[in-house]
Amino acid sequence: MIEQDTIRLLRECDAGVKMGVAAIDDVLSDVKNEKFRAKLIDLKDDHQQLNGDIQKLLGQYHDDGKDPNPIVKGMSQLKTNFKMAAEKSDATIADLMTDGCNMGVKSLSRYLNQYKAADEASKELTKRLIKIESDFTAEIRPYL
Repeated sequence: MIEQDTIRLLRECDAGVKMGVAAIDDVLSDVKNEKFRAKLIDLKDDHQQLNGDIQKLLGQYHDDGKDPNPIVKGMSQLKTNFKMAAEKSDATIADLMTDGCNMGVKSLSRYLNQYKAADEASKELTKRLIKIESDFTAEIRPYL
């Protein structure tokens, strides 16, 4: 049970990190404020660093991880394109990123509760990801 829950939790973290990086890539070129751009780049770097840690743990279980659900990813891109077409501004990007991070925190918290038997290393990694996304939403409030 511990191994199954650990792998499942790590897979969800893997998918979430990949989704976050893709979302940042979708909007980064449209950011006008340099401080905001730097925050997004830092968030992307944090996600990529966490992805390395996730892949290392998944490798111990001989698992390849998980890509984001294509439907969810497509809906996210559609929402981004729609909102950016209506108003291409840093406020719109901050709003989209806040929504994405909040969804990530919610999902990861649910998975943390669902996979209670996961090992401590994967739980701590999940908590780090939750904290990164929670802290980021607070940091970008001035851009909303």
